[in-house]
Amino acid sequence: MPSLAEIREAADHLRGRVRRTELIHSPYFSERLGAPLYFKCENLQRTGSFKIRGATWFLARQEPERLARGVITASAGNHAQGVALAASRAGIAATVVMPETTPLAKILAARDYGARVILRGLGYDEAAIEAHRLEQEQGLLYVPAFDDPLIMAGQGTIGLEILEDLPEVETVVVPVGGGGLISGIASALKAQRPRVRLIGVEAAGAAAALRSRQAGHRVVLPEAHSLADGIALKAVGELTWPLIEEWVDELVVVEEEPIAQAIVTLLEKAKLVTEGAGAVGLAALFGPDAPLHRGATVCVLSGGNIDVQTLERVVERGLLEEGRYLKLRLELPDVPGALARLTQVIGAAGANIFAVRHDRRRSRLPLGKAEVQLELETRGLEHIAALRDQLRTEGYEFDILR
Repeated sequence: MPSLAEIREAADHLRGRVRRTELIHSPYFSERLGAPLYFKCENLQRTGSFKIRGATWFLARQEPERLARGVITASAGNHAQGVALAASRAGIAATVVMPETTPLAKILAARDYGARVILRGLGYDEAAIEAHRLEQEQGLLYVPAFDDPLIMAGQGTIGLEILEDLPEVETVVVPVGGGGLISGIASALKAQRPRVRLIGVEAAGAAAALRSRQAGHRVVLPEAHSLADGIALKAVGELTWPLIEEWVDELVVVEEEPIAQAIVTLLEKAKLVTEGAGAVGLAALFGPDAPLHRGATVCVLSGGNIDVQTLERVVERGLLEEGRYLKLRLELPDVPGALARLTQVIGAAGANIFAVRHDRRRSRLPLGKAEVQLELETRGLEHIAALRDQLRTEGYEFDILR
């Protein structure tokens, strides 16, 4: 566990090198939560995530001869960008191995920061195997993503900033992937304010920390997949796991749909762009298995590196879940005026047509029929229920599309 002195030393070095991110109070979410809620906005870092902290401090503590041949790391995206920028600033060559499934935005960002990018494997673990092979083959220095005291100390500077900006903090909610972020924050918080409640949040498709706690030992999952790709790891670190077990008061798991909803709600209500990993904390606070928060609460938005295509899909899913967007498929008589009559019924019900697709030639259609797919803007789940009832009253049969 990095000491408080080591974290403060890291903070002194990082001052002026990384952004001291804002702690933003949200009246809207505070009212919903029933307690003061603040966002620690690591999504506003230059690299779009907290990873620049640990990477910068790790490189600063290395002997020059260890850095002479360059550095290498494996990452699902955010750590790659942190290492790439930190290495570029220090004049060090950097190679990053990323899964083949990494969003294009994260790949391009790592290249823009000066790194050589290699795509290998379907997830972080396979990418890490390749990175360690190249480390040995080319004599490079491997920069750990999370399982290292220097990395944890760098990430722990977030905890220092939270306490400086909000001394009365009672609960801190942190995403959990490999565990470097929450271990560092725990080291800073618990050393100064032991009664702070620390809640870790994982994606349901990569709940390695919770499974480990339930088993009583560190567990390696057979697979890990999630919209929150930044925390979709098969296991927490060997060094971070004991710290999580000792210092994290509660571990919570969230499903994919609440993560998507949290991204959309943060965008709309807080004007903050987050990726899946950055939004899991908010998803947990308002989920069906909400953790036991108390008092002034800080939710760490760990990253904002979401590509536009993913964001588009997430927004659509979020709107669907909230009842603000509806997709229907119907078969109409292939006669003049049939489509016009349908649109009149929809308009009278108060829905707005966003898009319409009318197909008379699909081979599976019965003769004399046309298929219509509609995308509608609606005003909530009750409005959708009323619209469906009205369509049925008018004699229409339809399928709801997802």
